[in-house]
Amino acid sequence: MARDSRDGLFYFPTNYPTGFWEPESYGLKVEDCYFPTEDGLTLHSWLALSPGADTCILWSHGNAGNLSDRLENIIRMVAIGVNVFIYDYRGYGRSEGRPEEEGLYRDGRAAYDYLTSLPGVEPGRLFLFGRALGGAVALDTALTRPLAGLILESTFTSGKELFAHWYPGAAPGLLEGFRFPSVSKIAKLSAPMLMIHGAYDERIPIKHGLKLLAAATGPKEFYRIDRAGHNDTYFIGGQAYFDRIAAFIREHSAGIGANGSR
Repeated sequence: MARDSRDGLFYFPTNYPTGFWEPESYGLKVEDCYFPTEDGLTLHSWLALSPGADTCILWSHGNAGNLSDRLENIIRMVAIGVNVFIYDYRGYGRSEGRPEEEGLYRDGRAAYDYLTSLPGVEPGRLFLFGRALGGAVALDTALTRPLAGLILESTFTSGKELFAHWYPGAAPGLLEGFRFPSVSKIAKLSAPMLMIHGAYDERIPIKHGLKLLAAATGPKEFYRIDRAGHNDTYFIGGQAYFDRIAAFIREHSAGIGANGSR
């Protein structure tokens, strides 16, 4: 499939071998996993296990780099006692294809379906975690799949509103194919949600997170990280950031695994 010239306005993938592909040298043991999408692509992921953990995070990352750029964050997430499954969208890292909106939604569903096919992974102990662009993907996945809870970090209300911030005065035609209407989807979910946002996020202003919070109708909580921007939430938040996520997981794990949509 030919690459659309508009892709570079929103997607910023890096492909293997660019990245940090020897996680063991950084103290993280992972299993390389490959799984198919419904439209015939093969995606790559890492599964990092925390000893004795019975809960799991399905991680949909942001729009730049690849999964290996989240290495430090993964290490610290595993340390709170949760297994982490992080995957690369089509066109990122070792995954086939090229990114586009409907394809990313397929990738999120494929990652969920593969992960829940593994022994010991139960929807009632599975949390979807989406950061930035990944928030739109995780939210869409949650519409059709059972889960224990949803964690959205530094994500946006819609592609249209985000583009207005990134590219003021851009021609409307540039927005075609970048809808990501999360603000209209979030009210359809009843699963518990934790929303995290840096107070000084320059890429996706905190007003996006607050609008999503207002639109959500299910159980919800908002964690504002003062002094944090877009890429340093876990660094500025420190241990309190990870403690907040761990508390949310403890509170909502072992649920009945009912579908998050109403």
